[in-house]
Amino acid sequence: PSGTWLLYLPCTWSIGLAAEPGCLPDGHMLALFGIGAVLMRGAGCTINDMWDRDYDKQVARTASRPLAAGDISTFQSFVFLGGQLSLALCVLLCLNYYSIALGAASLSLVITYPLMKRVTYWPQLVLGLTFNWGALLGWSAIKGSCEWSVCLPLYLAGVMWTLVYDTIYAHQDKRDDIIIGVKSTALQFKEDTKQWLSGFSLAMLLSLCMAGMNCNQTFPYYSAVAAIGAHLAHQIYTLDIDKPEDCWKKFASNRTVGLLLFVGIVLGNL
Repeated sequence: PSGTWLLYLPCTWSIGLAAEPGCLPDGHMLALFGIGAVLMRGAGCTINDMWDRDYDKQVARTASRPLAAGDISTFQSFVFLGGQLSLALCVLLCLNYYSIALGAASLSLVITYPLMKRVTYWPQLVLGLTFNWGALLGWSAIKGSCEWSVCLPLYLAGVMWTLVYDTIYAHQDKRDDIIIGVKSTALQFKEDTKQWLSGFSLAMLLSLCMAGMNCNQTFPYYSAVAAIGAHLAHQIYTLDIDKPEDCWKKFASNRTVGLLLFVGIVLGNL
């Protein structure tokens, strides 16, 4: 699913940037983080559905989810979540001590993110902080600690990217969100959405350039950043915020953005 890719790709960026010049990214780590992304994305969805089961009943797109539909009990979902987190812990324990502590620190964000739409119009920002943790973790898993001059700009770029794609995603549900009383950046920005998305995209591109400069990236990397800029510009320019099917199409296309950067990182290293 798109969400799993969007969680996994910042991990691949970080693992790729941490590779030695002339070398491919660590395949073992890419596989390990891939498994971790599937498990943690799943755990995030379970937690989200547990928090939102009463809201989900009132939204056409989510009414068929197992908890909202009454197909499973809250206790069963707790047992399932325990299994997901236990398997994710097994993946985390394969990493160095620094990365284990860093990875464990993200759990508070995973648990609290679904509550944010009840209290702020910026839940997409909290999702960005959560979904891009791999931009820190991938580097530390390879190097043993974070090089903040690279990891922080990369993390910031990921957060800005999440604000772009999840604001687009939120426009699908804005009518239902108003009725049930939850908040989002889509409701905050309204008709000014494209200007905000343009600002977030520019911040993402500048942050990627900073991360690249701080780890001596080469021409293919910056070519990929330019391609990402073109992709985001087209995405924003053609977006129709009042058509849910167009919002979904634009949201899902962000996997291409993440893959472009990963390819640019690998070629830049080589």
